[in-house]
Amino acid sequence: MPINRRYENLAELPAVAPVFPLSGVLLLPRGELPLNVFEPRYVAMIDAAMKTNRLIGMVQIAGSQDPGARKPDLARTGCLGRITQLGETGDGRYILNLTGIVRFRILEELPVMTPYRQCRLGLDDYERDLSRDPTLNSVNRAELLQCLQTYAAAKDLKVDWSGLKDAPPGAVITMFSMMLPFDALEKQALLEAESMADRVRLLIAMTDPAKAASDDTPKTLH
Repeated sequence: MPINRRYENLAELPAVAPVFPLSGVLLLPRGELPLNVFEPRYVAMIDAAMKTNRLIGMVQIAGSQDPGARKPDLARTGCLGRITQLGETGDGRYILNLTGIVRFRILEELPVMTPYRQCRLGLDDYERDLSRDPTLNSVNRAELLQCLQTYAAAKDLKVDWSGLKDAPPGAVITMFSMMLPFDALEKQALLEAESMADRVRLLIAMTDPAKAASDDTPKTLH
């Protein structure tokens, strides 16, 4: 995790942060999320974050609303991330990398004059995100990789498996949770998993060969 500012406890993190609603996108603690930011309101959000603490909250849009709506409802749980890389394109866009820090619950949305939305965050339930999860010791790496390989083959996904041979288990779990083409409801379930072991159980269930076929069951994200 390429980050200059490390956070040891929740007191070092803000109680209020701008939020970036983006359906179908998942950021997890210690995960790396590349973003292409072009909407003027979110360009302004990045400008403001770079002047302060570099932190923004990623959150999904709740329900089956129009993702283009000005103020769609927000999912209750998201992840606070730090801007760790930033590039300008010359045409008004930012290309950036966001590194996940800690999950949060939205306590309330604040009435603000900024073009982007800001929320009061509840972090107390997620202090464990700042340290190594001890449940990683119980993860069956071989079983997880077998399920991931089967799923990737069924979906015709190209993965450099040799490069994952020596990767830490936490990095493997986080990377695949974020990159695999799960639907919004599944991504939110992975975000809200209580522990790494719980997230692995979800990953195994979601990548079961029976799940590789298209699932058209209607789902709603709350």
